[in-house]
Amino acid sequence: MGWLEGRFEESVMITTLEQGIAWARESSIWPMTFGLACCAIEMMAVGGPRYDLDRFGAGAFRATPRQADLMVVAGTVNMKMASRVRRLYNQMPDPKFVIAMGACTCGGGPYYKYGYNVVKGVDLVVPVDVYVPGCPPRPEALIEGIMRIQDKIRGMKYLTKGQPIEIPVPARTGYVKLPPELEDPDPTKALEKQIAWQKMNKEKATPTKA
Repeated sequence: MGWLEGRFEESVMITTLEQGIAWARESSIWPMTFGLACCAIEMMAVGGPRYDLDRFGAGAFRATPRQADLMVVAGTVNMKMASRVRRLYNQMPDPKFVIAMGACTCGGGPYYKYGYNVVKGVDLVVPVDVYVPGCPPRPEALIEGIMRIQDKIRGMKYLTKGQPIEIPVPARTGYVKLPPELEDPDPTKALEKQIAWQKMNKEKATPTKA
């Protein structure tokens, strides 16, 4: 103990202000009540009594983005839904975090090649902090993802800005890897192929008249 010995009573903890803020923030994560498809069922299970997300201080799901600091994108993100996801993300206060839950959210899933209406990864719409793969992922996997968010919060610096975050955040470049039949060295020809492919898929998806 050195010079601190005998100066404090028992049950006294000494820490830094940054660590205190990080401990309070990681112990009171408020996820947003937000589900898009089947993965949302697993997210609901996490909030239930069987898995008891309150053990990690993250069980208070909020119904408005103004009071949430964690967005769990659970399910397939369609092109029409992408702008709404971005709007909800912009309405969340800083610091805010995003978990991509499920194969469809992480990279398009089974709709990667033929799903013309599906975003090939929600990280093309909002920045993602943690990826939780699976179709659908188990509730334990989502809990693991929330724990990784807590690790990131624990490593953040609030008072000493400019220092790097201790835990690296995985991120994509923003470019989608296309199927071989849609690739072309010439960007113009590649775009023409992609547009023709989308039109063909859209025509196939159009319901036929009786």
